[in-house]
Amino acid sequence: MKLIIAYIPVERLDAVKKELDEREVHRMSITRSKGCGVQKGYMESYRGAKKEINLLPNLRLEIAVNEDYVKTTVEGIIRAARTGNIGDGKIFILPMEDCIRIRTGEHGPDAIGGDSKYKTKKSRK
Repeated sequence: MKLIIAYIPVERLDAVKKELDEREVHRMSITRSKGCGVQKGYMESYRGAKKEINLLPNLRLEIAVNEDYVKTTVEGIIRAARTGNIGDGKIFILPMEDCIRIRTGEHGPDAIGGDSKYKTKKSRK
């Protein structure tokens, strides 16, 4: 089991979600965040006062996956988020000791899901 943490530009979210959905990766948490990297930010003027904005808005995606889904998840994020410009984001892949589904008490890969018995209502049509 792995925890994939990806930082992507806000405007790439719809494309990333669509790409991951096509790859059968449906579960994720998304948090608004701010960060800085190579692009360093920009200058903004408000009521005549200039201010340096060096923490740019982005989104943090957290996706817990079984080993079988690591490669396709990472490839999907890259495919949908990459523009070739500075600020496309970063992906971190961390080992995950355990996952517990609170509703059922399941542990490990079964708690993450990913096979047909865990399809969402939308995909059951």
